[in-house]
Parts: sequence; structure tokens; C-alpha cells
Amino acid sequence: MEEGYPGNLGVKVTYDLSDDNELTIVYEATTDKKTVINLSNHSFFNLNGPGTGTINGHQLMIPADYYTPVTRTLIPTGEIAKVDDTPFDFRKLTAIGKRLFDDDIQLKYGKGYDHNFILNGNDGKRLKMAASVIADISGIKMDVFTEEPAVQFYGGNFMQSENTLRGGMKDDFRTAFCLETQHYPDSPNHPAFPSTVLEPGELYKTSTVFRFSVTG
Repeated sequence: MEEGYPGNLGVKVTYDLSDDNELTIVYEATTDKKTVINLSNHSFFNLNGPGTGTINGHQLMIPADYYTPVTRTLIPTGEIAKVDDTPFDFRKLTAIGKRLFDDDIQLKYGKGYDHNFILNGNDGKRLKMAASVIADISGIKMDVFTEEPAVQFYGGNFMQSENTLRGGMKDDFRTAFCLETQHYPDSPNHPAFPSTVLEPGELYKTSTVFRFSVTG
């Protein structure tokens, strides 16, 4: 009953760093009572390195035709909306900051990007592309693959220079981003969203891969 969740949840997370500059994260979980589960990773990235300013110049691609709009409290409304002709169309590499200041109510609610993108063609049975990011200064590239149906893109809009990073730099406003592979947020309250229910006797297992390289 921690935070109201029923039963006992056993969780195992495995991190595998390969010689091919890949970090693979494998999540596993079991429960002894029917529950909901949606595990993810909230790592922050600035591919230019600490002290290089905002991540708004990074080029981002997310293969998603749809996203889930949110309320002013950043909880999904239950709507599944097209990204066409909106600041949420990242189907081609686009600078994160290019449309950041567009007159869009969703950007105002999130103070920027803090939204769930529904990945194209992800059937949950194999790894597929979730995102690709290229740093504008260093040229470092990060590709993200997942078995999950969605990814939450967060642009660092609530960073307030409260934490010290390696090298003594502060976590200043929009100096890092997150790409959290996951099921849709608030799924238990929206029947049309993919289920996050885990039954006793079932194994929750999902993988995400972060692959790093350098562009020419």
C-alpha cells in the first residue's frame, strides 16, 4: 500500500554498457496483487557538455504522428492529437528551440516541452526508434530505441540552478533534456490508452537502448 499501490512489487533493473557505445536498460517486475506499473529513466542530457548553455540548439527527431495534450497541471487530457502543423512535429530533425516560443497553449502549460509522444509502429515486441538527437556544438549523436509505445520529451523547463553538476556547473534553466521511454502517463484514468495493468503471475519486462556516436 505504499502510495496506495496494492501488493508487493519486485523490481529488477539491469544496466549494460557495451563496447559499441550503447547503454541498454532492461526493466523487470512482478507483483502478488493486481497493480499498475510504468517504469522509466529520467536521465538528463546535454550532448555539448556541462557549461555549454541551453539545449535549444540540439537537433531532435521523434518518429511520432501523435502526442497526448495535457491540462494546465501537465496531466494528459485523454485526447490523442496529431502533431501536424504544431510545434510538436519532430518527425524531421528540428532544433529544440525553433518553435519553443510559438503561441501554443500546450507550450504555455509546460513552460516549453514536457509532453508524451506516441511512437509510430511500436508494437511492444521489438526495439524501435524512439528519438534521435544531434548536438549543435560537439556533434555527438544519441539514438534512443525502445519497446515502449511512447516517449516523454522534457526540455528542462523547471530547472532552477539548484543542483551542482560535474565541473561545478549548475543545472540552469533548459540546459538539459530528458527522453523518457514509457507507456502513456495517467493511463489508468484513460481507457483508450494502452493498459499499464500487471497481474500476479505475469512478468513486466521492457528494454530501452541509448546509442552514442559522433557525426562527421
